[in-house]
Amino acid sequence: MKKILILGAGTAGTIMANKLRKALSRNEWEITLVDREETHYYQPGFLFIPFGAYTKKNVVKPIDKYLPSGITLIKKEISKIEPSSNRVLLADGEVLNYDNLIIASGAQIKPDETLGLKESLWRKNIFDFYTLEGALALHDYFSTWKGGKLVMAITEMPFKCPVAPIEFVCLADAFFTKKGIRKDIEITLVTPLPGAFTKPIATKMLSQVLQEKQINIIPEFYIEHIDNENKKLVSYDEKEVPFDVLTIVPLNKGADFIGASGLGDDLNFVPVDKQTLQHAEYKNIFAIGDAAALPASKAGSVVHFEAEVLFENILKAIKNQPLEAQFDGHSNCYIETGHGKAALIDFNYETEPLTGTYPVPGIGPFKLLKETRINHLGKLFFRWLYWNILLKARPLPVSNHMSMAGKKTIG
Repeated sequence: MKKILILGAGTAGTIMANKLRKALSRNEWEITLVDREETHYYQPGFLFIPFGAYTKKNVVKPIDKYLPSGITLIKKEISKIEPSSNRVLLADGEVLNYDNLIIASGAQIKPDETLGLKESLWRKNIFDFYTLEGALALHDYFSTWKGGKLVMAITEMPFKCPVAPIEFVCLADAFFTKKGIRKDIEITLVTPLPGAFTKPIATKMLSQVLQEKQINIIPEFYIEHIDNENKKLVSYDEKEVPFDVLTIVPLNKGADFIGASGLGDDLNFVPVDKQTLQHAEYKNIFAIGDAAALPASKAGSVVHFEAEVLFENILKAIKNQPLEAQFDGHSNCYIETGHGKAALIDFNYETEPLTGTYPVPGIGPFKLLKETRINHLGKLFFRWLYWNILLKARPLPVSNHMSMAGKKTIG
């Protein structure tokens, strides 16, 4: 019996387990999935919790519910990969052998690695919304907050869902407007980027959105430490940004066992070929999703597109055939802009977000680089799509490669 081992039962690992179990003979291939969690989280939903749009029950489901029969699920901590021996060591001493390994262990926040972040103000005046606990704590804080300086800050690139901080400040604007206290709140986005986003065309459009909402942007701010006593962000060049409440994207890193295995970069993300997702040295190891060190967004749509490519390449790899499928960096993201509207961007490694329609050229129904009600509804519908279609690896009527059909070059 040959063995495929998948490390991580988040979005990427669950999708790959479903796709491979459907395709491979149960008499020939054993598929094992390892994750320390009991629960599967719909992480895009964390963004909505501080504003009361989602609750805990909307974003939490049992891991087992989304796996097919014929998958062995091991709920244990991973200690180390020994790639030269084709085995994985678990924290309790159990050893798992593999013929092919898929690393889908995601990204995790590390607030303790930023000086002053996880000190006296943590979860009191300083919050993250990248964990369920952080999002729920911020919801409680916002329910009684009367106003002041609200700062949304990014510590370092890369991080999960790069548009989420922009969405957060837009949703905050709408939330406090509805509460009738927006005039009492100053909202600021602090980022190490030169603008609101990584892509210049999208940055221009999103900067205009923020300007219209009177949301400040402080670019190229590299956080050195957080002054808890005086409630200030302090940069390496000694600039300061005061706050009354700070919402922050802590440093994102890959799983600790990646670093312990010597397979990761400085942030424990796994370097792989950006098109085939195969490790350069160990040809039977692949990485997908947030765990992979790729010049692509760490976002749910990217995982879906990567999974189509990785699935084809795994089937080739187990037959010792050349890997022909190539990932082009395709990503599309709905961007909540508040007040029942959202924008949509679609891009890849080489092509910036363009105007046009998606997914049907000339029809849509979604509009690219425009704020519309239908885009907002698409964002909300994605939660149903995630639980019922995406995780279970059911087919979607979209291509994993970016299409130029229906798009228009700007300028």
